[in-house]
Amino acid sequence: MRVLVTTAVPAERDAVAAAFADPAATGPAAPGTAERTVPGVVLHRRALPADHRPAAVWDLLAGGVGPAAAAASTAAALTAGALAGEPYDVVVSAGIGGGFAPGAPLGSLVLADAITVADLGAETPDGFAPVTELGFGTVTHRPPESLVREIAAATGALTGTVLTVSTVTGGAERAAELRLRHPRALAEAMEGFGVAEAAAAHGAPVLEIRAVSNPVGPRDRAAWRIGDALAALTAAFGKLAPVLESWNPHDRTH
Repeated sequence: MRVLVTTAVPAERDAVAAAFADPAATGPAAPGTAERTVPGVVLHRRALPADHRPAAVWDLLAGGVGPAAAAASTAAALTAGALAGEPYDVVVSAGIGGGFAPGAPLGSLVLADAITVADLGAETPDGFAPVTELGFGTVTHRPPESLVREIAAATGALTGTVLTVSTVTGGAERAAELRLRHPRALAEAMEGFGVAEAAAAHGAPVLEIRAVSNPVGPRDRAAWRIGDALAALTAAFGKLAPVLESWNPHDRTH
């Protein structure tokens, strides 16, 4: 099993890496981390302590902010793996994000059963039309149902739609509009759909997990709980990793 985890920024990558750390080690560059450079990206490979032989290889990538950067960096890593004869079995988009109240409160975990781009389309006289209504592309990727169920049970994550946006919501009106168009939405972030597009191009299943650091709506930085969300992300991967390592990668749809 080979797993690629894409985050937006190094702080999120390091929060994921901390789930694999030797308790005696500290820092993102502690023993157990191997930095690898492949064309276009730098990967951090995690290894468990010597007395625990991992059933999976975990490559962590801080791929940049926004769907375009996430797609480009994830595609570069996936291509490098394929060319080396070591394709990835699962791709995970991970990080912190905004939660839609009251469904996803601060500190909660949201696991996507649908990864949907919310602002890819056109404004029309009748309102927003997604790109699929214009006859192009796709707007939603769906992770494997069985894997979502198992990870949700292991981590206690809420399951629902995670929206990808290029502009973070900053007001109540926009938040209400998104909920009206996407009533199952629990969280908003900026990279999931880009990661999912790259994974789909390589035929790899995709997951997205978000730890909620702030409510979607009016921006109140004083109310954000980024540290708590990063800690929740670490805890989530500690529980998520054994599930992925035992999952059958050939069971990709059910």
